Formats: sequence, structure tokens, C-alpha cells
Amino acid sequence: MYWIECSVHTTREAMETVSHILHEMGAAGVVIEDKESLGEDMNVRSLEDYVTVKAYFPEQKITEKMIDLEQALESLPQFHEHIGRNEITLNKVAEEDWAESWKKYYKPTSVTDTLTIVPTWEKYEKETGEHVIELDPGMAFGTGTHSTTILTLRALEKTIQGGESVIDVGTGSGILAIAAAKFGARNVLALDNDETAVNVAKENIAHNEVEHLISVEQNDLLKGITTRANVICANILAEVITECAEDAYRLLTPHGIFIASGIIEHKLEEVHRSLMDAGFSMKETSKMGDWVLIIAIKKNNEER
Repeated sequence: MYWIECSVHTTREAMETVSHILHEMGAAGVVIEDKESLGEDMNVRSLEDYVTVKAYFPEQKITEKMIDLEQALESLPQFHEHIGRNEITLNKVAEEDWAESWKKYYKPTSVTDTLTIVPTWEKYEKETGEHVIELDPGMAFGTGTHSTTILTLRALEKTIQGGESVIDVGTGSGILAIAAAKFGARNVLALDNDETAVNVAKENIAHNEVEHLISVEQNDLLKGITTRANVICANILAEVITECAEDAYRLLTPHGIFIASGIIEHKLEEVHRSLMDAGFSMKETSKMGDWVLIIAIKKNNEER
């Protein structure tokens, strides 16, 4: 099978929004190449040729995707003053080449005070009291290095006190489900609508020896799920969070917590409104770059 590597040449200022656009278009994976060797004192204009956002699409879908991408990039000036060239280049790559080439972007990463994500092919010495997740994202592309994932992991670290029941919506590589188990969750239900992601998540969960705490199912968001939870986390797109807000409220126990990430900043108000309409109260928000995470609490019926 062949994939198309779509490279968008843009600026540091615009790269998060470009990344979000590519994710929304259904990219199987998105990575950012940033030439850090130029130095921090250079302005954004001088960096525009040195930031590349790469995404991967099935070969048969590329024509329609490029039309959508070009239209989306044309709208970027309303969010960013400096967007650089925003030129698109395409490169055809075999699946096995892609699976190996992207690994150069993935190194051990400390994401919270107690948690480090380590690729399975890297050697790493664990420190006392440190949680380590060894991960091979495979085709699911959940490495733990994206801002939305880091925000979610940090929120889980401070939310889980021990003994909670957790649902992970859109589990991808299984990273959030594994982290929840390592932080002390009693049990975790990991859901994804993609068969490949389900298989990758199962492999990573087994590799981290937490399969006795986590069950993985192929499912469309929370539709048809009846399992109750103290915590639900969803690191997905803003539009998908709004779609599953009512189901999240339905499944949470009283005063349960909904951790919603993957929200690009200009869509925060839309997500906030949908959560309020579903019955949630807002506890706090966290921000990293252009991305925002919301922690919401389920109110009792008499509090609504």
C-alpha cells in the first residue's frame, strides 16, 4: 500500500493551526519539522522556510483532500498575521518506508512530573517513582508528544487519585488509557472507531502490562455504551467533543469529570457552549500553543 506525504511549508506561528486542519481532514498521522538550529532570536518571517507540517493520506483520497486543504489554507490569514509560503508538496511513500521514517521524530519525552513516554525501540533508564509508558504508535499515530496529548496526560495525572473508573474516547495508540491505569485507575474502557487503532492499542497495553486493567473496544464515540465512569477523557476534535457531550454526561457518575482536549483556540467558545448545554459546569481550562483543554464536572440534576 502507498501513502501520500503531504508537506505544508509554513511558519511556527501558523503550524498548530495547519496541524489541526490536517487532523480534521482525516490524516493518518501529522508531524512537524522545525529547524531549531537557527536560534531563538530570529523573527517569524525569517523562519517561514524552516517549518514543515507533514501529514499522511491514503493515495486514493489525495485529490479531494488537496482541494479541501488549499481552501483551508487560504482562510488562515484571519487567524495568523504571518503564515509564510503555505506551499504544499506531495511525495509518494510505501507504507513500510513511512512506518520507519517518522520514527526519527519520536524520542523519550517527559510529559508530566511523574510520567515519561518512551518509544519501544529506545533504551531508557527509569528513575525511582517515575511512571514510564513504552509505546509503539504504529499506524495509530499517538506518540504523546502533541500539545493536546500532553495537556490531557497532565489533566489525568492531577484528576486520578486512585480507584476511578475511566473511559478513553478515541484511544488511538492507547496512551491515555495506559496512563490512566498507571496513575491508579481501577479500570479503563478504551474506545476507537478505527480497527487499526484498536489493534495497536491492545499491543501497547499488553506491552505495558496493564491489560488486566484496560479493555479495548471498536466503537463510534460513546454511542451505545452503558458503562458508567468517574472520569471520561477525549483527546479528539472540537466538533467531535460537541457531538459526544451529551453521552459523556449520561455515562458519568454524579460530579464525574469530563476531560476534553484537541480544541483549537478559536473553537473554544463553541465547545464550552455545548458542554454547558449538556449539563456540565466548567472547572478549568489549560492552554498550550493554540490548543485548549477543558475540565468539566457533571452536575446533579437538582443543580442544573
